Amino acid sequence: MPRSRRFADADVKAAFAAYPSDVKACLLSLRALIFDTAAKTEGVGALEETLKWRQPSYLTPETKSGSTIRLDRIAKQPGRYALYFHCQSGLVDRFRELYPDRFTFEGKRALIFEVARKPPERPLRHCIALALTHHLRKKS
Repeated sequence: MPRSRRFADADVKAAFAAYPSDVKACLLSLRALIFDTAAKTEGVGALEETLKWRQPSYLTPETKSGSTIRLDRIAKQPGRYALYFHCQSGLVDRFRELYPDRFTFEGKRALIFEVARKPPERPLRHCIALALTHHLRKKS
């Protein structure tokens, strides 16, 4: 997984600080993967990291290329965390088609992970890139 980066937003930093340490480590890895994937994906541009619904969220305001990605722990399921996508985007349905046996899915909105198991990096990176370029594909 890629290296972590500094927080530009104090509220986002505080949100990460509030997570239990085991989940926080996993969420920080996801965060680093999102930034790294954005940097390596043509057309994405700079990411904005902010809080939406009190969850760390990643947007593409410079290029408007992507759909918002959010991450959070699953409070009622200790040891589990998720990557959330807009439920009407069709992204999770697409991920399910591409990787039916690689992820646990929650409806049309999330990929679910367990602290005890490292997520598959290559498929996850591909899903993140698809989300970050979602609007580019819709335009073409």
